[in-house]
Amino acid sequence: MRVAGRLAGEVLDFIAPQVRPGITTGELDHLCHDFMVNEQKTIPAPLNYAPPGYKPFPKSICTSVNHQVCHGIPGDRSLKTGDILNIDVTVIKDGFHGDSSRMFYAGDPSVQARRLCQTTYECMWLGIKAVRPGAFLGDVGAIIQQYAEDHGYSVVREFCGHGIGRKFHEEPQVLHYGRPGTGMRLLAGMTFTIEPMINAGKPAIRELADGWTIVTKDHSLSAQWEHTILVTEKGFEVLTLSAGTPASPPER
Repeated sequence: MRVAGRLAGEVLDFIAPQVRPGITTGELDHLCHDFMVNEQKTIPAPLNYAPPGYKPFPKSICTSVNHQVCHGIPGDRSLKTGDILNIDVTVIKDGFHGDSSRMFYAGDPSVQARRLCQTTYECMWLGIKAVRPGAFLGDVGAIIQQYAEDHGYSVVREFCGHGIGRKFHEEPQVLHYGRPGTGMRLLAGMTFTIEPMINAGKPAIRELADGWTIVTKDHSLSAQWEHTILVTEKGFEVLTLSAGTPASPPER
């Protein structure tokens, strides 16, 4: 899991310099696919992934732009100056999955967009820092929800973090809202993702006709960050850190 996690982070490091106005999300997918398959010798987990009720996902990464919340399908869309973009990468190495996503800017975003992305990043890290043996999943969700709502944002309810290991998505579901002291008690050795989706407007979402892309109903901006986490004997370990991973925010 440590190897798969680091490799997922390295895909995001690799693609970061390519995110700029004028490039298409399809080109970003092609570059990532080539890097994963030919350089890392990893398998892109999203490619042809088909959970019950879904048709196979046709690309190797997810690219969600502006008001797209998650699961955006790469294609002919060219990034414009000021766009914000989530790139979500999951690699399989030696049967284990590493899953991570980051927000990127195409050119210079608005102050509001930058603030949303930064607050979402802080939400993720607050959730991560709540992880330790004996804590509850509700502790993670509660601190994320509180921080997001205190900043005037809303938390997407329909999608959540998830257990991960030999399978892409496993139990438990890791909600990004909730009440402290509720839900599953955390034990050393558990691995799961924390990946809050935070909207600038209301939390309501809808699915596009492609069967995958999720957008905000009110067309407000949405941001997401994701790491894969291991519960250790004394706290947590972030498995998807790499050389280019943004530093954790300072304690508030």
